[in-house]
Amino acid sequence: MAEDRNGAEPLWRDLVGRRLRDLRRERGETLTETAGRAGISPQYLSEIERGVKEPSSEMIAAVLGALGTTLLDLTTSVAGDLRPLAVPVEVGGSYALALAA
Repeated sequence: MAEDRNGAEPLWRDLVGRRLRDLRRERGETLTETAGRAGISPQYLSEIERGVKEPSSEMIAAVLGALGTTLLDLTTSVAGDLRPLAVPVEVGGSYALALAA
């Protein structure tokens, strides 16, 4: 997982890519099938899924449409992935959540 980078916070592109790959696999689809419907190359989708590429919002929307899901669903899922990594920290006398280093 992305937090393996010497304790650094995970990168958004890693978390999004992992979630997109999970969604595609849950549907039992190949890279070629999903990429074709999204209008991108299978190679580019693979790079997105592996966190190699930082896709534009348009590319994310295209892949989500091809997978039959929404940006809200994706964001909620990624937030759920981050939640176990969060720890309470004091900020100006009150507490907030931050990712553990």
